[in-house]
Amino acid sequence: MKLTDAQIRNLSTPGKYFDGGGLYIELTKAGGRYWRLKYRHGGKEKRLSFGVYPGVGLKDARDLATGARKVLKTGGDPGELRKAEKAKAVHEAVNTLEAVANDWMKHQAARWDTATAGRIRGTLQADVFKTLGSRPLASIKPGEIMDAVKKVESRGAADQAGRVLQRIKAVYRWAVIHERIETNPMLDLVPSEILKPREVRNRAAMTDKELPVFLPKLETYDGDPHTKHALRLLILTATRPGETRGAKWAEFDLDAALWIIPPERMKMRIEHRVPLSTQAVEVLRTMQTLSGGGALVFPSPVYRSKSLSENTFNSALARMGYKYTATAHGFRALFSTVANECGWNPDVIERQLAHKEQNAIRAAYHRSTYLADRERLMQWWADYLDGRKAGNVVKMPQRAA
Repeated sequence: MKLTDAQIRNLSTPGKYFDGGGLYIELTKAGGRYWRLKYRHGGKEKRLSFGVYPGVGLKDARDLATGARKVLKTGGDPGELRKAEKAKAVHEAVNTLEAVANDWMKHQAARWDTATAGRIRGTLQADVFKTLGSRPLASIKPGEIMDAVKKVESRGAADQAGRVLQRIKAVYRWAVIHERIETNPMLDLVPSEILKPREVRNRAAMTDKELPVFLPKLETYDGDPHTKHALRLLILTATRPGETRGAKWAEFDLDAALWIIPPERMKMRIEHRVPLSTQAVEVLRTMQTLSGGGALVFPSPVYRSKSLSENTFNSALARMGYKYTATAHGFRALFSTVANECGWNPDVIERQLAHKEQNAIRAAYHRSTYLADRERLMQWWADYLDGRKAGNVVKMPQRAA
């Protein structure tokens, strides 16, 4: 005989009251009404709980029992299936996109410098975590990642959109390898099939003929002195902006006129030795009076424990009237152009720029033999800039090697 809601509500004697097909409700001495399903699997009698009445009504309990019987008909064990589903739910609850991405970033931390790690975390937090970060990794569809990336692109940040996509795909690859997710649903997300094709533009670089006007402007720049001197060292050493901004006093031997940038701060992850001209050493001696007591040569004027921000150089150039016409990175191109035109050995120039040599034997040769040549090159470059600042030099021939 089937149970009715009225019967269930009026039960008063503790015991089991069957509805048919193994489904019953158990009334406890404390008055609780618990739904159970009695079934057999693998020759053993088992029980499966469906919750408490009236939270789980009669119809709901019957539907759950029907589903369990279907599992039994296919040879499965509904109790074990329930355990697996609970384990999956627990696993997914702790393996959200943000949680797994944070673990991925910790794993990669040794490969990145502090600035790089901060940029990666910042873009993921701003462009992905706000909307998808709390979701289980396995529940996110490729289309949702595609929408997030295209939203970044729509605000004119195409480069960043590509980087965000690359990082999300890296998170999923790492998650599969470390068994945080079974399969990678993001494999087919190809940048060229999501993002619009765009014209590749080189970074704006100042030309040699602009130096007689620019260098005096830099000399009289009335902004933050840390920024002014950092720009001067950047130009004098032809290093990358991030390498200069993150410079630490421990990397310099001013008596030997040498700057040794460790691998973790270099794009190619190879130690870079930078010869310092007398003008570069003078800049650093000046900075010792401003920041010599700290670890960083060019600390932020706001947060002394952090280096100058990524946009500092280009913002200063914009203040001096070079917005859209020159970038900090462009000074490397200017150095290369002038040095090549003046007859310096291209291999020496490339080594000074820390460009990677693909041939391993040549790379070893360059590291071991070009430091003396680069010392002469960088002193020549500093003297050349002094001449251009005075406005009385068009080209200076290279010094004899």
